[in-house]
Amino acid sequence: MIRVVIADDQALLRGSFRVLVDSEPDLTVVGEAATGVEAVTVALEQRPDVVLMDVRMPEMDGIEAARRLRDVSRVLVVTMFDLDSYVYDALRAGASGFLLKDTPPADLLAAIRVVASGEALLAPTVTRRLIEEFTRTPVLRRVKGLDGVTEREREVLMLIARGLSNGEIVEYLQVSLATVKTHITRLLAKLEARDRAQLVIVAYESGLVSASG
Repeated sequence: MIRVVIADDQALLRGSFRVLVDSEPDLTVVGEAATGVEAVTVALEQRPDVVLMDVRMPEMDGIEAARRLRDVSRVLVVTMFDLDSYVYDALRAGASGFLLKDTPPADLLAAIRVVASGEALLAPTVTRRLIEEFTRTPVLRRVKGLDGVTEREREVLMLIARGLSNGEIVEYLQVSLATVKTHITRLLAKLEARDRAQLVIVAYESGLVSASG
């Protein structure tokens, strides 16, 4: 059973999300929050697998709440604001996915499952926004383990940073899916990244992959 907390300042939306999530046999809502502070409090108490997090909330926004929960639960940001800075800030804060509120219900449910499984929900369009935002406001930092990344792992990381799926990487490199997954597992360990979304952030902020290509 995947345990979910819903954080949104609109009661109607919280109720709608609860009905939707609870309608699935493998999903259950274990808490709700109307503010960022409540979201952190409820998540710390319930330790859910996934927090559906709105961006604009009273007391504390969803970005800061996601940052405080990055080691507690996986955060799936759900917002009506399709702005580059929100994508960048949310992922940099530790969110594992980013969806708009007009996302079809079936896609939202699928996203919860993807994020709960340990994967990141990072579509190519979101990756492009992330790259564009980083190009405007680059923030380079030292990343522990960078020296240990092999040439092949760097190549895989570059493809991930461009938004390619595992299947697309398999076709591009002409290797097996198992090999690609092994490289990704090693990258996660070496770069101390939690998931695919964090690998993209690390790739650009470390300078390992340049925004120009």
